[in-house]
Parts: sequence; structure tokens; C-alpha cells
Amino acid sequence: MAESSASSLRRQTVTLIRGDGIGPEITAAVQEILDAAAVPIEWEEREAGLECAQRWGTPLPAETLASILRNRVALKGPTTTPIGSGHKSVNVTIRKALDLFANVRPARSLPGVRTRFENVDLIVLRENIEDTYGGIEHWQTPDVVQQLRIITRPGSEVFIRFAFELARRQGRRRITCVHKANIHKMSDGLFRELFYRIAAEYPELHADDILIDNLCMQLVVNPERFDVLVLPNLFGDLVSDLCAGLVGGLGVAPGGNIGTGRAVFEAVHGSAPDIAGRGIANPTALLLSAVQMLHFLGLHRHAHRIEEAVRLTLASGIRTRDLGGNATTREFTRAVISNLAPLDFTELPTLPEAPPPGPQPVASPESAPWHLHGMDVFVRSREGLPALPQQLGPLQLQMISNRGTRVFPGEPPPILLVDWYRCRYLSPDPITPEQLLQALQELTAAGVRWMHVELLHHVNGTALYSRAQGEE
Repeated sequence: MAESSASSLRRQTVTLIRGDGIGPEITAAVQEILDAAAVPIEWEEREAGLECAQRWGTPLPAETLASILRNRVALKGPTTTPIGSGHKSVNVTIRKALDLFANVRPARSLPGVRTRFENVDLIVLRENIEDTYGGIEHWQTPDVVQQLRIITRPGSEVFIRFAFELARRQGRRRITCVHKANIHKMSDGLFRELFYRIAAEYPELHADDILIDNLCMQLVVNPERFDVLVLPNLFGDLVSDLCAGLVGGLGVAPGGNIGTGRAVFEAVHGSAPDIAGRGIANPTALLLSAVQMLHFLGLHRHAHRIEEAVRLTLASGIRTRDLGGNATTREFTRAVISNLAPLDFTELPTLPEAPPPGPQPVASPESAPWHLHGMDVFVRSREGLPALPQQLGPLQLQMISNRGTRVFPGEPPPILLVDWYRCRYLSPDPITPEQLLQALQELTAAGVRWMHVELLHHVNGTALYSRAQGEE
């Protein structure tokens, strides 16, 4: 097909968010390259980020989110998130609002980009919604902040299955679960258990697992041994940037946030306000993210054509300053365009099936009956070990810990104590919620200042809660 007739193709509308800092410059470069490549898409521009917040009072206007929901695909430049205060991350907000549960970060060595390694070709798959990124935090006392780490069966299953499907689709051979289940026995233990359960459905893939600390060491020694890495959110956040460093840094690291039938692709680097407007920004990361976007749209030949042009440009020595070259943004863009192979095919965008509108409740299989046996009640005491009733109805005080270490019964170890204690009350027999509420009323009447309660259940005789360090 002649390039001049490409305009007659049906075109997919894509939401474009230019972002902050260098965002407008690199998105303009990517637009120019995709237009020159005759990619059949239309851009629908919307705003988000710090400059948007300063202008309109919100970093993510409702019409921006509505545009992404309507078009189901977006390309996003970097946005600025204030540190320690101010608005929440636009990236995290978009991921959660659209349930983009998988963060896909390829790390592939590029010609002409010098690093310590030459043959890296791996994919980091990061669960994108749960873990500590649920953002569930509370001040418990003036000295103690609690954050909840959430790992769910349905959320992990949908993400891990996506990872195996991607590995199969891309012809990968090995898929590795990364965790810390030796310490996080229940949360990471569940993630690892689900990984192996799903792995049984993909016998052509070699499935294994590794501790997160060991992985980090192995990645900086021999990253070529890894193929596809599957991680919970926080570990994935750290490892994906580490792997970007293996292939040249965030300036060449693409990223996609993918859910069921919709996705947002973005440069994962910052907005670099110090070089904004100087014409030296590197558009490679966003351009390779756009390549990911084209694959998502089913435009595989367009994607390969543009990626090959990027690799030819870098191999020829044309690089921006962050990669050791002296090319401007404009010069690099024109070089990529000049390296585009002739267009001799017709390819129409095909989006994956869209989910139905609205929340999607998940009905997990019923487990064996849970039996309530007690509570961990978190209390404040500024005078050391709190004075507590030994008995509350059928519940008996079994253990007190401080920062996870047992301090009662027995002689407390020589540790730093803060004013926040986990106090465990248990009954050998199941109790009712009414009995537990009565116990809390008795605790309050005794003058105990408590702020948080966790229910303690057993199933098939197994305790569904962790022990304190030092507890038998």
C-alpha cells in the first residue's frame, strides 16, 4: 500500500496527555514520528499534572479521565508529583480509576547505548493496584504511623494470569516470581502460591521463583539469565527502575499500564523541569512506550517499523546528551523519521474486548468456615508495658508486642519501645462478634486507650494471623 493512501484507513482515537516539564516537547516529537509513519490514529488532547492543577485546581480533571475511558487508550507524558504534600500521583490515580492492574516495563539493550551489559532482554511485570500502594495509612500515636500492605487473591490472580499470557504471546521461555515470602509469609506467600497454581496451566513456560534481595544481586551480576519477572507492586516499582539502569536509564525505558481492554502508556522518567524548553530532551522512552501502545492496538507491523528506526538511529551514533551524544530533540526526531522503512502494508487498529461499564465484583470460591477466636487490639501507652486486664470474658491476654517483637510474657528484650503495643486476646474456643464487642467495652471501661483492632480467625485449625518475633 502506498503511504499516501494511509489516510483512508479507519483511525483509532487515542487520548494524549502532554504532561509537565519536558512533556510537551517529547510528546510533540512522538506525534511527529507516528504521523510520518502513517500510523492510523487520531489524537484527543487532554490535560493532567502539576501545571494543570495550578491552572484548573485539579491535577486530573474529570474530562481527562472520561476521555481515557471513552477511547480506552492513552499516551501520557511525564507529570510532576509534589513530594511529601500536595496532590496525589496522577499516575497512581489513573491506574486505580481504570483498574490498570499490570505495569509492563521491557528492558532491552539498545545499540549505541553503552552500559555494563550488552544482551539484556527481559520484561518486568509489576502488579499495579495493591500492596502498599493502596495508600492506607493512619497515625496510630504521635510516634507511630501504620501502613497496610494489601495482597488479594482476585487481584493477584488476574495480574499473574495476564503475565503468563503475555509471556506465552511473546514467545518467552522463563517466568520468575519475585517475593519475600520467607518474611512476609502470608501476603507474599499467597502471591507465590497463586503464581505456581497458574503456572501449571502453562507447561511450555519454565516457572520458578526468587527472593527479592537475591534478585537484586543477580540482576547486577548476570541480568541475561532472566526473561520475565513477576512482582508485587512495591518490589516491582524498585526492580523496574533497576532494570532500566541495566539498559541505559529511564531515558530509554518504556512503560505501559494495562487492564482489561484499556491501557495508558507513558514515559516513566520525570518531567525534568531543569531542561524544559531547551530542545535537548530525549523522546526515546515515550517513543518506545508508543511502540508498546501500537502493539496493544494490534498495529504490530507499525510498531516493529518504528522500533527498528529507533535502533538504527541509535546505532548510527545519533543520540541526545543524556546518552552521551549531542543531538537535539529535533535532530533525533528527524533521524528516526529518516530511518523509517518504506510503508508497504495496511494494518487496522484492533482493540481488545472492552469490559462492561461499572465496578466488577469478584465472586471467589468459598473457603472452609472461618471461626473467630479473638483480637489483636493496638493500644497506646507512654509509660512502658501497658497495664491490661488479663481476662475479658472468654478472652485471655496471650501476648504483647512492640514494633513486632514480643515483650510479654517473659522478660522484655533490650529493645527500643515506642508508645504503640499489639495486645493479643484469645479464646481456645470460637467466640461470637457480640462477645468480642463486650470485651472491647470492658477494655474501654478499664481505662485502656486503644485505637485499632484486628479480628483473629482460625480455619481448619490453622491461625490466620502472624506471630510476633520471639513468640513460640
